[in-house]
Amino acid sequence: MNRFYSRISLITGVLTFCFLTCFLQRSVYSQDTSSNNAGKTVYVLPIRDEITPGMARQVSAGLKEATNLNADLVVIHMNTYGGLLDAADSIRTRLLNSEIPVVSFIDNNAASAGALISIACERIYMREGASIGAATVVNQSAEALPDKYQSYMRSMMRSTAEQRGRDPRIAEAMVDPSIVVPGVSDSGKVLTFTTQEAITNEYCQGQAHDLRSVMKLEGLENASIVTYAPTFLEKMIGFLVNPAISGVLLLIIMGGIYFELQTPGIGFPLLAAVVAALLYFAPLYLEGLAANWEILITMAGFILIAIEVFAIPGFGIAGVSGIILMVTGFTFSLIGNDGFDFSPVPDRELIWSLAVVVASMFGGLFVSYFVAKRILKTTRFNKLVLTNEMSAKQGYVSSDPGLSLLIGQTGTTGSYLRPSGKVIIDDTVYNASADRGFIPKGETVEVVKYDGLTLWVRIKK
Repeated sequence: MNRFYSRISLITGVLTFCFLTCFLQRSVYSQDTSSNNAGKTVYVLPIRDEITPGMARQVSAGLKEATNLNADLVVIHMNTYGGLLDAADSIRTRLLNSEIPVVSFIDNNAASAGALISIACERIYMREGASIGAATVVNQSAEALPDKYQSYMRSMMRSTAEQRGRDPRIAEAMVDPSIVVPGVSDSGKVLTFTTQEAITNEYCQGQAHDLRSVMKLEGLENASIVTYAPTFLEKMIGFLVNPAISGVLLLIIMGGIYFELQTPGIGFPLLAAVVAALLYFAPLYLEGLAANWEILITMAGFILIAIEVFAIPGFGIAGVSGIILMVTGFTFSLIGNDGFDFSPVPDRELIWSLAVVVASMFGGLFVSYFVAKRILKTTRFNKLVLTNEMSAKQGYVSSDPGLSLLIGQTGTTGSYLRPSGKVIIDDTVYNASADRGFIPKGETVEVVKYDGLTLWVRIKK
């Protein structure tokens, strides 16, 4: 047994070391350096996916790395249809406060949150056929959210445009179709610029075909290029937040808890459940999906279920409440609610998340129930279970038939029965269990049954 756990500890240590090594290392790659611009560096930050808290972390890390490299220019390589408003606001703030000049190269699209980020850059360049605008705040069903969200977005777009010397009314018209800008937007529709329209209205400094064209327009055509690449941790987070993977982790959590309840002490099943819970919540927390209160109610659910199992006989209010809290915490951590405001979350997304959680929990219990009957019987697990037989020939007995004569007799509890403890009958101490509920010390009790292993008592009326 000790050798087995030593192997497990060794494997865990090696995996932890590999994980930390990948976590601490960041991959960047440089492209051709020219002597014509010796010492000049352009740092490229790609934004080609949905704007999420993870993207905000990547931008923050990229700007820090650009500062450490003493880069002369940061280029946001933009092609996105938008994303989460709070993440876009975080990126916008970092760009406005950057000590290094930041420009945006819109390779194709800079819609919604992408438009806000581009406007936060000092200069904007666009490929032919690209577009910028359409910044109305919508949910995942493309339905416009209430005006409080639109008002906040208009304010951010306006203040950002003002800080960068751009027409703030145009920025607002990209959010609100009711805003009229004479000669620019009077159609009653949300404003979106093409490349030429953006140049005409001073929302774009020029047309560029690629990054080298942008660098040429910036006077850094021969500078070296360093491109941001996500770390292993960031890739792992993207993998773990996949709903399918979250479902598997939930299955492991429930399976680990089930196996742990079937065996005495604390062992590997509980460790697996704890690790799975960490892998479930940590990436969701870093992505801004799992809030503190959602994690806390899930933990409260675990505690209530543990109290129900280990301290309270039967299954009642504590157990049911624990299950409800666990399901609620797991479900809410998968969706992008704003605290207790669920208006940005489509009903179908909430239903889908609930279905994933419930199916995974029941699936984990179902699989564990059937696997538990077989897995410990295989020879592979002989080191984990007691296989020696304790026979009657060796002096072992499973019960004392004489104790059945105590049924109907009365005695006194010598300790608190929670539900097991000690009872005293005719000056003899016996191990016993309460037939129902808890029984305090010093109560008069009656033996109601004997199942071959345990005396069962209840308070004598």
